[in-house]
Amino acid sequence: MPDSSESVPLHGYRGTAPDEIAHRPRGLTVAISREAGSNGWPIAQAVGRLLGWQAFDQDVLDFMTQDETAFAELVADVPTSARKWADARLATVVAERGLRESSELTEMARFALTLAARGEAVLVGTAVGFLLPTETTVHVRIVAPLERRVTQMADRLRLTAAEAEAEVRATDRRRADLLSVLVGRDATDPVGYDLVLNSSRLGVVGCAELIAQAVRFKQVAEEVVPADVPTA
Repeated sequence: MPDSSESVPLHGYRGTAPDEIAHRPRGLTVAISREAGSNGWPIAQAVGRLLGWQAFDQDVLDFMTQDETAFAELVADVPTSARKWADARLATVVAERGLRESSELTEMARFALTLAARGEAVLVGTAVGFLLPTETTVHVRIVAPLERRVTQMADRLRLTAAEAEAEVRATDRRRADLLSVLVGRDATDPVGYDLVLNSSRLGVVGCAELIAQAVRFKQVAEEVVPADVPTA
């Protein structure tokens, strides 16, 4: 008897053939890249509340690398086909970028890909969205003016303005370096994203609402586009 998780179309993909499901995650994922101090994590949490999805940031991914039991429980319901997709995608990234299979960077990518395979998650991390297929990912970049980001960082970490600016710039450099090593991409290139949102103009709520709406649009688009019709 076939595995029901592989033979029955799932929410968001009712118009997709079963053989295509084996080559991508179980459901949609929101991937948020952000400039330091641009409120990326509060926005991710707000998106999670709007959609009823879990939000995960780098701290959570780091925790999962130390607690395999907790991670196994979280992804216990991931279909075999989606797990195979995550394993294959990770193997491709490791081979293409020359990463060590036991490195922290590889482990981070493995956890992010497995969470994405599970679907219905909001993942915060500079490189995460570039690891995932565009058709099942709403990839968002959160930006804000440097002055606003410095103020946010100073308030959050109780730093002087000079210290906060140094921290913002250093964090942005670390994230840019990680992205370059992992996927060879430039975080500032807008073509890599579905949305680029200025949190200083839209606020946390406005950004979250737009992201949630983009998710709903992509769900509908996946449902109504026939498998044999090419997309632009």
